[in-house]
Amino acid sequence: MEKRIIVGITGATGVIYGVRLLEVLKEMEFETHLIFSDAAKKNISIETDLSVSGVEELAYKVHDVKDMAASISSGSFKTYGMVIVPCTIKTLSGVAHSYNDNLMVRAADVVLKERRRLILVVRETPFHKGHLELMMKVADLGAVILPPIPAFYHAPRTIEDIIDHTIGKILDFMDIEHSLFKRWNGIPEEKEKLLAVSR
Repeated sequence: MEKRIIVGITGATGVIYGVRLLEVLKEMEFETHLIFSDAAKKNISIETDLSVSGVEELAYKVHDVKDMAASISSGSFKTYGMVIVPCTIKTLSGVAHSYNDNLMVRAADVVLKERRRLILVVRETPFHKGHLELMMKVADLGAVILPPIPAFYHAPRTIEDIIDHTIGKILDFMDIEHSLFKRWNGIPEEKEKLLAVSR
């Protein structure tokens, strides 16, 4: 199979996660198929210093979210899977109910029916019961819910470190090797000594 991954970027806050994923996959020479929602394009200008065209250049191919005849709308077009990053609650709901009224949701539905990997980086807080029920429904269909929740065991020092941790987790679920963050390998020896003294 070609090293193809579909990347969807919706209008939730945190579009930089989608941009960073595209950067990393380009460095790894993956064939990325990008879908932008209209709101995502607006958020690129609100949340970053980047241009929409600049982000599009990171992808191998850009698909119009309204193009229901695109290659990625068919299960016969093989891919590793799809990541929607960030994922709005509206898109989550569309995926949960197979409401294929645009290419973003249709491509996700295809990935699920073909038993490929679908990762939804849901960006909302707090969640109410309806949000949680949607996530449970999508998880039952086979998707991975991966909110961008930062970890601190790898001692992040910058926002970029925090972003890369989430991107690394996405790559882990895609079975793609990376070195975006330091993996947990037990308590460091110097910390262990400090803990021993404090006991």
